Amino acid sequence: MNILKSVFYSLLFVLLASCGGGNTPNPKLFDIEIDGNKDKFKQNETVGVSIKNKKNKNINKVSYFIDNKELIVKDNKITLNIPKLGHKTLIAKVNYDDHTVELSKKIKLLAPKGPEIYTYEIINEYPHDISAYTQGLEFYNDTLYESTGKRGASTLRKVNYKTGEILKKVNLDGVYFGEGITILNNKIYMLTWQSKIGFVYDTKDLKKIDNFQYNQSKEGWGLCNNGKKIFKSDGTQKIWRLNPETLIEEDYIETATNTSIFNKANELEYIDGKIYANVYQKESMMIINATSGAIEGVVNFGGLKKKITKGDNWDENNSVLNGVAYHPTRKTFFVTGKNWNKLFEVQIKKK
Repeated sequence: MNILKSVFYSLLFVLLASCGGGNTPNPKLFDIEIDGNKDKFKQNETVGVSIKNKKNKNINKVSYFIDNKELIVKDNKITLNIPKLGHKTLIAKVNYDDHTVELSKKIKLLAPKGPEIYTYEIINEYPHDISAYTQGLEFYNDTLYESTGKRGASTLRKVNYKTGEILKKVNLDGVYFGEGITILNNKIYMLTWQSKIGFVYDTKDLKKIDNFQYNQSKEGWGLCNNGKKIFKSDGTQKIWRLNPETLIEEDYIETATNTSIFNKANELEYIDGKIYANVYQKESMMIINATSGAIEGVVNFGGLKKKITKGDNWDENNSVLNGVAYHPTRKTFFVTGKNWNKLFEVQIKKK
């Protein structure tokens, strides 16, 4: 008898489920179609879109969204006026037969135009510690601060940029590989490479006062700040925005040209809404829009490396351009590299 009841209730459940199935929203009834079947678009580009209605359902309304922003539909076209570039998801909310389903399609949003090309003019050359595997470089109150890398050789230091004299230095524990730095409100924030931990120091005596953990970011590469937020590169196409009080990664931009999404931003410097970023293992530097992620310019530092005297620690693959600092009074850039014996003061100008 119990077996008969069990069979009866099972059959009843199946019957009721099949009867109600027609009232359940089904996203498989529709697809998003984009003109030309493309997946790469430029910021502010106007794109034709439509909904493929597989079962000829009665569609009442379709709304499109990217990054929670609703896009205006006009003549079956949307304009991709999205503030930030990179990997995006186009969402379509389809209202049909008193139901709403959500569809999605992955796209890439690129810069509206190609980067400008810049070159450099050397203003001065200064001595630089050839043993320094430079990772971060920044001026603060007319003093140059520098961080260096490699396990067992990672340091944070104050430097007299004119003479190369190390005014103050602290060593990191040998387990850490030091990376980029930035300075805000008399505090130095310093990254480590793969340990997912950063340190906070006092600018006066380089005393360590705190540490912080990475959250979503992959690794620690470069840091800079705009006076309110800290920007962090991690070896991917993302540059994260950190809350300077909590060091939580609140948001990110993705770096992109008009043709591709790019992932080689290393040491960072912020000036007037732009992030200047060394391109890892290249003799060049990107100029990135700090709001959108658009790579608006590329500085060609070709030939600078030839002016270096190679020391005992020289490694052709790793002794690369790295380290960029802007002097706000002199309005010039200071650049160097890993195990370089010179620090260059340069003017950047359009080619």
